[in-house]
Amino acid sequence: MRIPLAKPEVLEEDIAAVTAVLRSGRLSQGPVMHEFEQALAAYLDMPHAVVVNSGTSALQLALRALDIKENDEVILPSFSFMGVTNAILSEKAIPVFVDIDPATLNLNPSCLEAALSRNTRAVVMVHSFGIPAPATEIVAFARQHSLAVIEDACEALGAEIDGRKVGMFGDIATLAFYPNKVISTGEGGALITQSALLAARLRSLRNQGRCLGEDWLQHHEPGFSYRLSDVHCALGLQQLSRIERTIRRRDTLACSYASQLNVNQHVSCFEPGTLRRISWFTYPVLLSSRFSRQDRDEVWDALKQKGIETGRYFAPSHLQPALRNRDFRCEDLTHTISISERLLCLPIFNGLTEEQIRFVCSSLEEAVRSKSAPGSIHARAS
Repeated sequence: MRIPLAKPEVLEEDIAAVTAVLRSGRLSQGPVMHEFEQALAAYLDMPHAVVVNSGTSALQLALRALDIKENDEVILPSFSFMGVTNAILSEKAIPVFVDIDPATLNLNPSCLEAALSRNTRAVVMVHSFGIPAPATEIVAFARQHSLAVIEDACEALGAEIDGRKVGMFGDIATLAFYPNKVISTGEGGALITQSALLAARLRSLRNQGRCLGEDWLQHHEPGFSYRLSDVHCALGLQQLSRIERTIRRRDTLACSYASQLNVNQHVSCFEPGTLRRISWFTYPVLLSSRFSRQDRDEVWDALKQKGIETGRYFAPSHLQPALRNRDFRCEDLTHTISISERLLCLPIFNGLTEEQIRFVCSSLEEAVRSKSAPGSIHARAS
């Protein structure tokens, strides 16, 4: 039995929608792109959505549209996908890494004050694994200190905080539609904003600095070729039409995981709580504090040998080779280090079966039991 970490759901109606665009002759910047943008905005109850070719491109354009410049400081969690840091570095800004709250795996608002300097211009609020970050507290702090807020919802489309979807809290939110996401366009991303001015600039930046309705050869500022084709948008539009069904399905799978793993004393799960809805990008579990990074990696390998793909998310960004000889700042990252060494992400996708979940859970139980047994290397070392 081989169980992948993620698997996109592509139905016959998805294929038909993509085929229809191919036959139309309007492959880019056509009506399907505009329809997808309108559908995204409507789903999030926001006025403007701008689709682009990736979530990382969306992050870069958000920084550029908010006028984050060279040597400006941007606060973010080190425990996040490296694409966030890459976007900041691409704008020659300086990342300032802060710690996470172990309960949410997201930026801890209490860490923001210590990270401030006279050069701080923005905060990137990441909703990792589809688990909402404490947006109200983070945004309140940012407004108090006149900081822009970029809401990275690339892993969290459909997640909610107190009935409000993530993506509605920051100045600009970013989305991603890679095949492992809740909905996929193959490759792709989007930006969401309340501001008509920001939306217009984002549309210009994604299209080589051109402005809508003007001469095609007039470029108002240096821009990029970050457009998303109508072919990709056709797939995204179809998948977005059933997103609530997808989220409900993933929530059912997550509940099944939680009920089976609750008896495992060496593994902790993450619960949504009463005011949050998680849009499960993957299913993260935390091995107990007696486990080391080597133990976690050996558990990962044991599952791999059984055909179960799991994820060792995230290697802290501040420790990545890409940061060598680069300017950045770090606050205390105790939880980031500890959690990154013990977190393991389990498979979750629409086609995952209860039988497969039982196999994953029993295999995980067997692997962690062998690592914590009295005769194991770890047990002897401790």
